[in-house]
Amino acid sequence: LIPADGASLEAFAILRDAMAKKRVAARSCVVLYQRGREVLIQPLEKGMLLTELRTHNEMTSEDTVFNDVKSPKYDSDLLEIAGLLIDKKVTKFDPSKFEDTYEDALIAMIDAKRKGKKPPKPAPKPQENVVDLASVLRKSLAKEGIGQDRPKAKSRKSA
Repeated sequence: LIPADGASLEAFAILRDAMAKKRVAARSCVVLYQRGREVLIQPLEKGMLLTELRTHNEMTSEDTVFNDVKSPKYDSDLLEIAGLLIDKKVTKFDPSKFEDTYEDALIAMIDAKRKGKKPPKPAPKPQENVVDLASVLRKSLAKEGIGQDRPKAKSRKSA
């Protein structure tokens, strides 16, 4: 949220700064899409952040969602390899590089309909089945040049 005009700037800044100093948020109701919605308002830098709250019937408990998810045993080396890949791939998010493919497809469909043509169908992306996660992770590491300076672990001798 930002102040509507110069006249409201002082009141906005006082409320924002007081909320930040007290480390509190406000709950309010706004009309969005012709419905009253509960929102949380928090101070954020020079403005305020408005977050729509959900009612209990819009929520699903984590037990319901994750109850059937098992915790498999895996090689701890795979966890380390995945961590190295994540470290290598982490970048700062640049919103200018974000593409809204839904909006692009919608605009293409509208343009085609205006011209009396059938809307273009997107080409399906080929999907690969990952059979062995360990080999895929190692191949990706090799491609990135990560972990090449590490000596290979010695194999254990059986007793």
